Amino acid sequence: MAKTKSSRAKRGYSKADLKAVSDNPEWTEKEFARARSFSEVFPELDASIKPSRGRPKVDNPKEAVTLRLSPDTIEKFKAAGDDWRAKMAKTLERAKV
Repeated sequence: MAKTKSSRAKRGYSKADLKAVSDNPEWTEKEFARARSFSEVFPELDASIKPSRGRPKVDNPKEAVTLRLSPDTIEKFKAAGDDWRAKMAKTLERAKV
């Protein structure tokens, strides 16, 4: 027997089903008015979380650039190992251009 659209629509839970098993009742306007932000309720915890997110700040961050070099130059640095980019940066710093 083929399924019809109406039988597909009956899958899942109704709003009444979800309300019957919910541990979290709907908030009232009074509860929304009384609500406070996380940082207001837990200022110390909020302060301890914020600095730890993301990459650490550095005093002198590196800058991404686009540079066109000859294939021979690239191959020479790549032959030096996996850290060829760092070696290229050191070579450029030593050149004091």
